[in-house]
Amino acid sequence: SFRRKSARMRRFAAAAGLRAYSTIFALSSGVGKAGVAVVRVSGKEAPSALQALSRAAPPKPRTAALRKLYTAQGEPLDLALILHFPAPNSFTGEDVVELHVHGGSAVITGVLQSLGDLENLRPAQPGEFTRRAFHNNKLDLTQVEGLADLINAETSAQRKQALQHMGGEVSTMYDRWRQALIECMANVEAYIDFGEDDGIEHDTLQHALANVKDLRQRIETHLLSAKHGERLRTGLRVAITGAPDVGKSSLLNALCKRDISIVSAGPGTTRDIIESAADLNGYPVLFLDTAGLRYGPDVGNVEQEGVRRAEKAAQTADLRLCVQDVCDPATLCRRADGARGLRDCVCATEANACVLLVLNKVDKLTDPAHREALLRGNTQTVVDTEGSVNFAQCALSCQTKEGWDHFVQVLHRQVANLCQSMSQEGPAVAHARHQAHLSDCVAALSLALEEDDTVLVAEQLRIAAEHLGFITGRVDVEEVLNVLFQEFCIGK
Repeated sequence: SFRRKSARMRRFAAAAGLRAYSTIFALSSGVGKAGVAVVRVSGKEAPSALQALSRAAPPKPRTAALRKLYTAQGEPLDLALILHFPAPNSFTGEDVVELHVHGGSAVITGVLQSLGDLENLRPAQPGEFTRRAFHNNKLDLTQVEGLADLINAETSAQRKQALQHMGGEVSTMYDRWRQALIECMANVEAYIDFGEDDGIEHDTLQHALANVKDLRQRIETHLLSAKHGERLRTGLRVAITGAPDVGKSSLLNALCKRDISIVSAGPGTTRDIIESAADLNGYPVLFLDTAGLRYGPDVGNVEQEGVRRAEKAAQTADLRLCVQDVCDPATLCRRADGARGLRDCVCATEANACVLLVLNKVDKLTDPAHREALLRGNTQTVVDTEGSVNFAQCALSCQTKEGWDHFVQVLHRQVANLCQSMSQEGPAVAHARHQAHLSDCVAALSLALEEDDTVLVAEQLRIAAEHLGFITGRVDVEEVLNVLFQEFCIGK
């Protein structure tokens, strides 16, 4: 109705006015005691706020100055290092002031309270500084997402990927593709409006469609990196599976270099999924220690549930470490007690899954030649499987660490292959939002190439270009913003 529409318009106008005219402040550094804390102020009142607290004019732009800060009643707050970034040369594109104060809670609380007492200043909402940077064309959406990923990065590989997004490599590539589509669309529309009678040759249309086909291929190639980019951003899931009492928990403890899982001489100690995050040579990994795979009438309800969860974890894992007791040949097939053997571990794996066979307990082998052959990797375990299953083999001892260095090298290589994109089309796709719009873009391009009606061809090209624009925020993406910026901390 008209009343509801008017209410929406008022709320939008109020939000726009708040965004345009209010001055915001927040603690931008981490919460907790520290040597230095950074308080950021952004908006047209930022210089006057600085003057009110320091009782002196702002320093020269982008020049640090040491100033005493005071409350409104003249009580000293702190001796702070202050910086002034006039608009538009600041992070948000507005006048920005940074107060580098001592990181004690009393100092931080006093500075924030003093800023809150000033007229026309208010505390910032989560992500509001970054949102203002977006609205002032300092960052596009892919750079905003890259900034969030950089803040949340825990490994060096995550940091590198986030920097590629935040630095504009992704948006530059998508903008280049979008511009190419716009040029193709212009040529198609010129052919529609003017045709050969006005000197527009038929080759113009064919050339445009050839460019569309080439661009579709490039985007499809880029989409192949989506799984790699998502793994790198969220972490690679590595499930440790196998029969009971083969050393799965010992392997987890050795990988994480601390006691996480309980290890005992008896089988069946682990009944639930035990998760442990680790930085593996710069890549984020989530190890999953699972219950031993065993079936039979003597398996109780609790153990059955543990096996069910273990199977589910293994099926959804990016990499499966199938652990086997090298001294027990029976583990290569289903054992009499119903335990799942190597054949079951590998055959239960999805097609194209990545499996690493871990032959544990080589220290218990009585034949030295056999042990040395296993440790050198001169033997292969043959497993009859159906479908495409890629697996390498490593022999080791979690107890004595024989073969451990070689195993870690192989594991590092497997993890790197799963996280690194082989695509030459720029950085990997790291967000589901990007993947969805790129897939829709490819679908629209495919329809354009199938159409005989040039008017419909032009329309599909417009839709494809729009999807690329949605990724970077070149077209209206207001519905995405509220969700996106709420993921930021208050001071960002």
